[in-house]
Amino acid sequence: MDNTLTWAYRGRDATDKLVKGRIVAPSENVVLARLEAIGLSPISIVEVTPKTGLNRDIQIPGFSKGVGLKDLAVMSRQMATMTSAGLTLLRTLNILADQTSNSQLAKMLDTVRTDVETGMSLSEAMVRHDKVFPPIMINLVKAGETGGFLEDSLNSVADNFESEVKLRDTIKSAMAYPVIVLIMAVVAVIGMLIFIVPVFESMFGDLGGELPFATHILVVLSEVMVWLAPVLAVIGAVFAIWWSKNKHTDRVRKAVDPIKLKIPVFGPLLTKLAIARFSRNFSTMIGAGVPILQSLSIVGETSGNWVVQRALLKVQHSVSQGRSIAGPLSLEPVFPAMVTQMIAVGEDAGALESMLAKIADFYDQEVQATTEQLTALIEPLMIAFIGIVIGGMVVALYLPMFSIFDYVK
Repeated sequence: MDNTLTWAYRGRDATDKLVKGRIVAPSENVVLARLEAIGLSPISIVEVTPKTGLNRDIQIPGFSKGVGLKDLAVMSRQMATMTSAGLTLLRTLNILADQTSNSQLAKMLDTVRTDVETGMSLSEAMVRHDKVFPPIMINLVKAGETGGFLEDSLNSVADNFESEVKLRDTIKSAMAYPVIVLIMAVVAVIGMLIFIVPVFESMFGDLGGELPFATHILVVLSEVMVWLAPVLAVIGAVFAIWWSKNKHTDRVRKAVDPIKLKIPVFGPLLTKLAIARFSRNFSTMIGAGVPILQSLSIVGETSGNWVVQRALLKVQHSVSQGRSIAGPLSLEPVFPAMVTQMIAVGEDAGALESMLAKIADFYDQEVQATTEQLTALIEPLMIAFIGIVIGGMVVALYLPMFSIFDYVK
């Protein structure tokens, strides 16, 4: 029998509340057993016929909604709340799978629930879907299960992801306006070169005479842009596809990530962002009881930059030989002296977790302040640049008008 049959059920819980949902199971008897395990009295169980043909849900590769940190943060917070309220893990997973609005996450949670029913732990079930559940989440859950404080671990996951989402949203909201303005300016320039300049060129050609140098340059750019624009569009599309598939490979990260940190203006911002992420993740994992060597490996992977990851691999090797964390970190240029000194103090005082949390808070504020400063600087510069470009094109188009009477004569 097909092991991927979907069953729609209706039942009542201990408070006589009507509960509806779906379960993937090989048979109706398995569905009954699962409903009883989560404390539901079934009213009806109906097999759901898969959609086919025109009724099938259309999913375009690359455009389907993935599982983001915000989805995982909400899920972790809800799971912690239900766990603290005394709900069983199976019932918690069942409720989360039914109520989440993200279809991919709902599918993953349903699969995790099935694995837990077969005897797996929650962390073991998550490992099977490590492309959805990040390593830091899996290891924090594992630490919580081992130490008997799963609720605290889930809250730590939620706090960590919420801080990360807040930091990302700060940068996105600050950079949205400049990016949109730049895109509109590029589209306007290309549109003028392709559609407007040829009209003026034809008019000037009918009048005769020699065009001013600026106007001539504009006409040449217009002729080139007619064939260059489609070529650039194709190259851009090919590069976007290639980048989406290869941006996380070691070969690309080794080449690109060091350059990112050296970009004028934006390099320091990316460095602060990587340090904030490293400090927050490291603090969270130490607080949850994850061993330091394992924590260093995970925070290196989740730092978002190959330079930081390579530095933390050196630190991990040093710690495995009984040395400190701050020593090898001080030799890496990407880590400021303040960070290494605070970590050294934290190690000596036995308060590494709290010291890392302070570093993360400091750099979160630094990222926000730097982003606001960049926005305040970029907006007027971009407006001036667009004004010069568009204004220059308009002046170049109307320069021949000043000698139009000479052309008529």
